[in-house]
Amino acid sequence: MTHDEDRLRFREAMASLAAAVNVITTDGPRGRCGITASAVCPVTDSPPTMLVCINRASHAHDVLRENENVCINVLGARDQELARVFAGMTGCTMDERFARCAWTRGALDVPLLAGAIANLEGTMCESKEVGSHSVFFVRIAQIVLRDEADSLVYFRRRFHRVSPGELLCEAP
Repeated sequence: MTHDEDRLRFREAMASLAAAVNVITTDGPRGRCGITASAVCPVTDSPPTMLVCINRASHAHDVLRENENVCINVLGARDQELARVFAGMTGCTMDERFARCAWTRGALDVPLLAGAIANLEGTMCESKEVGSHSVFFVRIAQIVLRDEADSLVYFRRRFHRVSPGELLCEAP
């Protein structure tokens, strides 16, 4: 197989991997910025640390890196349009993106999406460049949880609602 074929097969395989949808936000010396990301996952709970993968070609990449403080806003099923907006699918400017919903300021002075399932505020403590992306490790300093029943996931290049009643396996 050629390099391009390998890349396409990998991308197809990754489209089969369902992932939670998040909007990563920041504010600081480089300005306010946000981007939709599904390559986000926990690393450890001691200390609470998440990883966030961002394409280095993205405008948001350098803003997030240089501002250092970020919020991982975990989206609920009702936030599909917001995910599209922050993914750049609608052509909105950054100011227009933020104007579409309610925000609060967090303990680290970054934008927190008022209706997110969870807001995880933290500081980038380490990063590693891998291929076209940077992997940012975010040490979580503040967590806000809300009672939201349905989650938003990205699977097969589309957004989907996941409800607790639809889960196949439940803990005893």
